[in-house]
Amino acid sequence: MSNEPMKIAIDYPEAAATLKRVLGLKGSPVAIKFATTKEEIPAGMEELDKTIRHCSMVNLARTEGKIFSATSGKHECNGGAWSLGLREITPTLKSGEFYFKLGKFDSAAACKRTIDKVSHLNPGDTYATLYAPLEKTPFTPQVILIIANPRIMLKLAQSTLFRLGGRISAEFSGIQSVCSDATAQTYLTGRPNFSLGCDGSRRFSGIADDEMVMGFPAEMLPEIIEALPIIIGASGSK
Repeated sequence: MSNEPMKIAIDYPEAAATLKRVLGLKGSPVAIKFATTKEEIPAGMEELDKTIRHCSMVNLARTEGKIFSATSGKHECNGGAWSLGLREITPTLKSGEFYFKLGKFDSAAACKRTIDKVSHLNPGDTYATLYAPLEKTPFTPQVILIIANPRIMLKLAQSTLFRLGGRISAEFSGIQSVCSDATAQTYLTGRPNFSLGCDGSRRFSGIADDEMVMGFPAEMLPEIIEALPIIIGASGSK
C-alpha cells in the first residue's frame, strides 16, 4: 500500500459537497486509509485519545468532523481490529465461541462457518487506520463509507451501475458490518458493498434504525459523482 496520491486526481472537498447536496446526507462521507507504517500517517495528524470501536471512529468523522489515526491499542473491538489487519484473531472468535455466547447462532459450528468467511486483512498488514470526513481528508483515502437511509442507498447503488449496468452482490452476515463488510471487504475486493449494520455498530456508533452502510473504493468516487445527479434527475426517479 502506497502513500502516494492516485494518478487521476480527485477533488475531495468538491466530491463531498456533491454527495451531501445531491443525496441530502445528514453527516459526512468518511474517508478511510490503511497505513502500513507510521511514516504513512500525515504530519500533524493526531492519534485518537481514547479506545473505542472502528464503527464509533467512523461516527466521529461522520458527525463531528474529527480527523485522526488509530493504532491497534485504540481499537476496543477485537473482531474489528482483526478484520482491519491490526491484530491476530482471538481464539474465542476463531472457534466461534464468542458470537455463540452472544446468542447470535444456534451452534458454535454455525458461528465458525460465518467467521471463516469474514473478510479481513492479514494480521500485521496495518499499522494504523486513518479517518477523516471526506471534505477535509489530509490523506488519499482507499475506502469511502456512507451511512444513510435505504432511499439514498438505492441512488448510490444505481450510480454504481450507471455506466456498465449489471447486478450488485451485497455480502453481509449481521456481524462486523462497518469494519469487515464495508471497509475490509471493499478494500480487498475493489467492489462496493452494502450492509445492514450489526448490533454492535448500531449500539455504539449512532447508526439509526432507518440507516444502512455502504463502502466503496475511493477510485470509484468520480464515476459515482458524475452519475448521481443524472440518476436523481431522471424522469423515472423518485
